[in-house]
Parts: sequence; C-alpha cells; structure tokens
Amino acid sequence: MAGLNLVIFAGIWKMWRQVRQGAYEPERLERLLAERGLLNRLLKGRYTRLISAGWHIYPVGLLFGLGFDTATQVGLIGVSAGAAAGGQLPPLAIISLPLIFAAGMSLWDTLDGAFMAHAYNWAFSNPLRKIYYNLSTTGLSIFVAFAVGTVELLGILADQLGLADRQPWAALAAIDLNTIGYGIVGVFLLTWLGSVAYWKLAKLEQRYAPPVTAEADLRSTSRAASSGQVHGQ
Repeated sequence: MAGLNLVIFAGIWKMWRQVRQGAYEPERLERLLAERGLLNRLLKGRYTRLISAGWHIYPVGLLFGLGFDTATQVGLIGVSAGAAAGGQLPPLAIISLPLIFAAGMSLWDTLDGAFMAHAYNWAFSNPLRKIYYNLSTTGLSIFVAFAVGTVELLGILADQLGLADRQPWAALAAIDLNTIGYGIVGVFLLTWLGSVAYWKLAKLEQRYAPPVTAEADLRSTSRAASSGQVHGQ
C-alpha cells in the first residue's frame, strides 16, 4: 500500500511543482487520481464503470461492512454468544452490547462523513485546492501504511528467526497496535492542522490560484467551443 501510494504521491508532487510554475494539466491529474489502489490497478478501473449512480454506493458499503470485522466487533459478538449459551439472560440483554457498538459506529461514521463532505467541498472548489488536498492525504496514507506494515513485518521476522527475546526485537514485539492506533489518530490531527496552517500562513491560494484557475477556465472554454463546432457541423 505504501509503495503504490508513493508512486501516486510522486506524480501529484510533480504536478504541484508545475502548478507553482504556472502550468496545470487537469486531465493528467484526473488520470493520476483514478490509478490509486491495488485492485484498481489490477482491474484497470473496470469495476468503477459498474458504479454509475449514487445508490450504487449502498451495495458497495454493504460488502465493505460484511468484510470489515474489527477485533472489537468480533469480541462483542463472542461475549454475546457466551451470554446466550448460558440461557440466563433475556434476549434484549444479550444483544445490548452489539446495539451499543452499532450506535457508536453510526455516530462516529456520521461525524466522519460530515467532516469529509466539508473537506471535499473545500478541496474540489478549485484545482489548486484539489492538488493540495490529495498531496496531504496521500502523504498521510503512505506514512500510516509504512508505519503499521513495518511494525507487523519486523514482529513476524522476530518470531520466525527466534529473536523475540533480544533487543531491539523484544521492544518491537511488545508494541501494542492499540497504542499505534492512538498515535495514528494524533498524526492525523497534527497533519490536518499543519496542512491548514501552512495553507493559510503561506497564502498559497492567493499566490497560485489565479493563474491555475484561469488556465482551467480557458481549457474548459476551448472544449466547449470545440464541442459546439462539432455539433454545428
């Protein structure tokens, strides 16, 4: 994941440098962003053509929910199954923990969706914001995938090579993924706050947005004129 996203990040960074020099290719950015993801590269984007309407997202979300069983979710199901096997609790008490878990997930997913909708509205309002947003998000995803993957891989190597009782392998084996999760949340917050602060303090939009927006408008006008000529003929 980190390696694939690093290729995308390099392309977006190159485009960011071009934008700062007054050049912008919106078609190339769209192609670059459409190439993200391992399955997307393997299938060459074929599955995206199956999603042509807003309601098509719901079956995708259902498949994602069926396949994304977290450790907490599995643990709660196990506790509920154990309580049901005893036969001493009423049905409502048995399903209370899964209901609370579902309520919490619904709350936080709703908050996350509202935040991302606001971020998308901001990012896609002009080409410069779109490039900056994808640059920040892709860089963050590379860091997270690399950090988690490195810890997991080193832990497996330590177990297989019989080094789990030696330093620094013992320290790596003792790392709790829950602790890493808290660290990732902190990195997310710091990255977003840092990106917003840099955007505002460096006044990137005032410095680079006018020429980029003007060029994008010129390209759009040229395409519209060409389309009109074709229809006229």
